Amino acid sequence: MSRYWSEVVHGLTPYVPGEQPKIAGLIKLNTNECPYGPSLRVLQAIREAATEDLRLYPDPEARALKDAIAVHHGLQAEQVFVGNGSDEVLAHVFQALLKHDAPLLFPDISYSFYPVYARLYDMATRLMPLRDDFSLGVDDYLQAGRDGRVGGIIFPNPNAPTGMALALAEVQRLLTGFPDAVVVVDEAYVDFGAQTAAALIDRHPNLLVVRTLSKARALAGLRVGYALGHVDLIEALVRVKDSFNSYPLDRLAIAGGVAAMQDEAWFERTRALITASRDKLVAGLQQHGFEVLPSAANFVFARHPRHAGTELAAKLREQRILVRHFRQPERIAPFLRITVGTEAQCEALLLALADILQPASALR
Repeated sequence: MSRYWSEVVHGLTPYVPGEQPKIAGLIKLNTNECPYGPSLRVLQAIREAATEDLRLYPDPEARALKDAIAVHHGLQAEQVFVGNGSDEVLAHVFQALLKHDAPLLFPDISYSFYPVYARLYDMATRLMPLRDDFSLGVDDYLQAGRDGRVGGIIFPNPNAPTGMALALAEVQRLLTGFPDAVVVVDEAYVDFGAQTAAALIDRHPNLLVVRTLSKARALAGLRVGYALGHVDLIEALVRVKDSFNSYPLDRLAIAGGVAAMQDEAWFERTRALITASRDKLVAGLQQHGFEVLPSAANFVFARHPRHAGTELAAKLREQRILVRHFRQPERIAPFLRITVGTEAQCEALLLALADILQPASALR
């Protein structure tokens, strides 16, 4: 604490990102990064963009990237907003579209950046408990709307950290049930098995879809995120962005992002590898006695009936394997969130678990 801090800073509890250790030889399955390198076309595009033109500011509109994203989703460039990773995009979304007198609704088990943004912007919120099976209950949200005013709704699809997906028909029920509130669908993991809501944008002016190139495009280190929605929603985001930073994406990020969006063959091949590895990982975990929630993401959420999540995470770390464990909320403390790695990494994880679980003895 410092006497020079503002009152806002005194009241903040910042988001804690996944560990990025500088230790060689670790199997890193804790931050949902892609286990494969990016498209070679991306690397070539970045090399070609690394010229003396770096002395010049980048295009503040990143028009080339917006065009590439629009083509991929069958939309117009004016329906696309881009930013420095989806976290920055979400920060602008909270301020531009979700800050109202009425409370913002989001799941109680969800992306832990949401409450951080809400506190930062002094927003009223209402946590919506996931159901007993960890699914999102659309009827619960509709009932909340009947009980009082709603300032907006945001949720990941697939959800994080559970990996469970909400059917597109259920997303549409939310959009129809809240025509006067913005509904934000955070689709960081949608490419691994869920249905994107982007197809609903032209029918629902209250829908905003947020995406990232960090996961399925293997560009977590480049920091490129984007949003899709009605032009009025996009204009609100641009107004906030241009009041904060007119140049959130540099020339290298724009060039790499364009190449990533255009290399569909790499994209399809890589996500097929990841989903196949996920299926094998789920089967292997279940053979070891784990309960695994149904995942449509590039990670799985699993718990063992006789072993605490914190103990398993610690013992895996001793074997140089990192997974993510959340102590809060208490309801998910028994679970591990495990990124789907390469086939070899997943096999090493399963072998390590076999060693830890043998002999099976209940933790006291």
